[in-house]
Parts: sequence; structure tokens; C-alpha cells
Amino acid sequence: MAKGVDEAGRRLFSRYAHAPNSLGYCGPADSAALRAVACGGGDPGLVPGLAAGFSGAWPYQELIAAMTGRADPLAADVVRAYWTGNDLTAEVDRADFGAALLDRFGPQAASYWTHLDESVLVEAAPTHAFHVFSIYPWTRLLGTGRPEPLEVLDSCRIAQAEVVEVGPEQLVVRSRHLEYRDRRLSLGEPVESRVEYLTGGGSFLGEVSPGDRVALHWGFACDLLTSSDAAHLQRWTDWQLDAVAPRLSA
Repeated sequence: MAKGVDEAGRRLFSRYAHAPNSLGYCGPADSAALRAVACGGGDPGLVPGLAAGFSGAWPYQELIAAMTGRADPLAADVVRAYWTGNDLTAEVDRADFGAALLDRFGPQAASYWTHLDESVLVEAAPTHAFHVFSIYPWTRLLGTGRPEPLEVLDSCRIAQAEVVEVGPEQLVVRSRHLEYRDRRLSLGEPVESRVEYLTGGGSFLGEVSPGDRVALHWGFACDLLTSSDAAHLQRWTDWQLDAVAPRLSA
């Protein structure tokens, strides 16, 4: 690693990117390298090349860095700004960000992405929640009545959960899941469920205990959240759900 490189940011990106990458949903076919870094080993120097292969997340990392004067798209505060939100998230001008992001995604658009036009700018925020609820097409499929859109949205977003029990292979957690009723998307009451937190290389969480708060991505506990992290994640999740509400109700 070069001197001054933010190794913590590379590990943090690997933790959030690992689950969808290991499932084959996004990014290059090298989940083992991301898993090793996320577990505290591996070579963090490989992460920039791998991260650039995430056609969804990487443009956000680059734009957040550029718009806040950061030289490194994988600096820890830039990475957290995107995945969970932090103080840096609020520094980004949402209108400028949305326009720049459409310029990035526009050339990729096909019939699957015909909704990506200026109408989406009112929902724009430099967060993963915006990508899930507004850029991806799944909220536009909720009215079909099929269960898959809601399931994908709930899995793909970053959720937070309270650890109830630490088992040898899974965590028992309490979390709120997405509900879609009367053309409105919201978070339901907390319920308990079991989630994965171990990989072949170990855990991304380090020491974890009942009462801790963790981030969930595709059913995997990928990050241990501070109270500040959890508050920011809740704020930006609520903000995005409010932002998409007028479109869904219409």
C-alpha cells in the first residue's frame, strides 16, 4: 500500500460490496479478494481496481469525492457517505449530483432504464438508497402485485438491525422490513430473523454482542454501526422513502 492510502476506506467498501458481488449481482468476479480485505486481511491495494468494476456504486464514490474536494473516492468518509450516509453526504449539492449522475448512467440506458431522465432529479441524493429506490427499476414494478420487487428492494437497500443473539453460524437480529401498502413504501414494525455474518475468512464485524447495531446487505451482516452511523442511515433511508412517495402515489 502506498503511503497515505486510506486502507480503512478500502476495507469498508469491500464489506458493503461483498454480498451482492458474491451472489453475482454486480462487480467483477473476484469476491474472494473482496472477502479477504473485508475480513481484515488480503491486499487492500487490489480494491480500487475491483471497485471500478461496480458500475452502480463506483460513479457515486467518484462524484462524492469530486464534489467534496476529496482526492480519493475510497476514503473512508466518502465510502460511508454513499453506503449509509454521514455528515459528508449533506455537503453534496443534490441537484448538481443528480445531473452529473445522469450523465454517467445515460449512455448505459436501454429499454430497461427508460425512466432515467430529468424527472428522477427530484429524488436525487448521493446515497445507495437513491440508487436502490430511484435508479434501479424495482419501485416501478411494485404495482404488478408480484412479491419479487419488494423482496429485491428490501435485500438490496442497506438496513440496520439490533443484534439479539450471537450464534455459532448466524445472528438473531431485530429489524424493520419494507412494506408496500396503498401505493406507499414504508418500514414496518421490528421483527426478529436470522442473518448470516460469517464467510470462509471469518467475520467482517470483529467482536459483536447483543445490543450492537449492524448493517445488513442482501441478508448479510457486513458492518458494525456506531450510534451516529445508525442515525445517518435512518435519516437517509427515511428521506429517500419520502422522496419517492409522490411518484408511487401517482
